Amino acid sequence: MHLENVKIKKMKQGLHPENYRLVAFKDMSNDDVFLTKSTVDTKETLEVDGVEYPLFKLEISRTSHPFYTGKSKLVDTAGRIDKFKTKYSKFKK
Repeated sequence: MHLENVKIKKMKQGLHPENYRLVAFKDMSNDDVFLTKSTVDTKETLEVDGVEYPLFKLEISRTSHPFYTGKSKLVDTAGRIDKFKTKYSKFKK
């Protein structure tokens, strides 16, 4: 391939957000916290190693998801599993 045949394209302006910042993501099922850049809107903050970061709470993350952990685990949100079992227990033979 010859360099004279290569076309250089400029990236489009204004497509990507400008407000990236470090955000603390907290897995509420196991209290794991990790920091990563994000533009997510948050209302709470969390102090990590003496620095305050915006906080975003997760119900499940890579540290609690069965695919990544290799463990089968049911995450019961607001008693949904119990409600399901109660509702369908009458169909058991």
